[in-house]
Amino acid sequence: MNYKIVRLNTSAKEAITSSVLIIYTGGTLGMAYDATGALVPFNFGQILEKIPNLTNMHIAITVISFPEPIDSSNVNMQHWMDMAYIIYENYDTYDGFVVLHGTDTMAYSASMLSYMLDGLSKPVIFTGAQLPISAMRSDARENLMTSLEIATAKANGKPIVPEVCIFFNHMLLRGNRAKKVQSVHFDAFESENYPPLAESGIVIDYNYAAIKPFKEGAQLKYRNRVDNRVMVLKLFPGITKNVLDSCFAIKNLRGVVLETYGSGNTPSEKWFLQSLEKAIDKGIIVLNVSQCNGGRVIQGRYETSKDLKRVGVLSGGDITTEAAITKMMHLLAHDPDEEEIRRKLITPLAGEMSLTSN
Repeated sequence: MNYKIVRLNTSAKEAITSSVLIIYTGGTLGMAYDATGALVPFNFGQILEKIPNLTNMHIAITVISFPEPIDSSNVNMQHWMDMAYIIYENYDTYDGFVVLHGTDTMAYSASMLSYMLDGLSKPVIFTGAQLPISAMRSDARENLMTSLEIATAKANGKPIVPEVCIFFNHMLLRGNRAKKVQSVHFDAFESENYPPLAESGIVIDYNYAAIKPFKEGAQLKYRNRVDNRVMVLKLFPGITKNVLDSCFAIKNLRGVVLETYGSGNTPSEKWFLQSLEKAIDKGIIVLNVSQCNGGRVIQGRYETSKDLKRVGVLSGGDITTEAAITKMMHLLAHDPDEEEIRRKLITPLAGEMSLTSN
């Protein structure tokens, strides 16, 4: 791909203390209003005009932009591979990385990169904005400035946040624990099942106990394969046998993330369990996640879910749908053994879920 590269001179008077690579994929943050009032991609060569305070950060900033900015609704497997590859190729050159991304699928991308960048020990901070950078009340400036500060933050010479995160509206969240929950307010993301990694105010208050520990000598591995023969099946009152059977009959389908009610509950009709059992018997992996933003799946807690484990449905515990479907796509592409895939799906790989015993 013909990436656009811009190097910014942010510190003319004082020495550069750290370096960050910004990867601009698209999204509202990188848009600006033209003379007609239409939104167009922003020229990052002029970013110092929009955010002059960047000159006070003493950071060497390089921006790599996708050839054509993408609406995050159009993000696909190749885009994930491109983002991860850029970080992998430039890993030794920069102290940290900031990914500018549209909010709609940011949690999916952050989750997938947490699996693809195996052995990561530097910050990868996803951020974006609800309003374009040129808007008067834009949240783009605060989100970008703080993301850059977090991406270069160190303690005792080591990165404070050596993992994939999302920073939005003063909150730093683990990327594979976050969900988009707002489309019209600045607090677009939440992490109901895991505490924030940091909160920015007058200072950035880091929650060190929640942050992934830095691993000395860790070697980054680029896991670049993805298998998209999966689907998310959301239960609803009135779902029929034909709907379920039709989904499980999709040609070459390998995995299903089943969004259930509450703590993992499903209809208890005989046909429902039979349809699940038939699908699992033919090799389709079914992972049970909750439709609720918070809480966790506990199979067997209620009468309606006690037979799920018996027929082979896996419990996703407190994993989000975004982290679950990307994890399934990742594991199906990298492990040929079905039992190993099933084991890893219910085991934390990158902090995406708590240990579960059900």
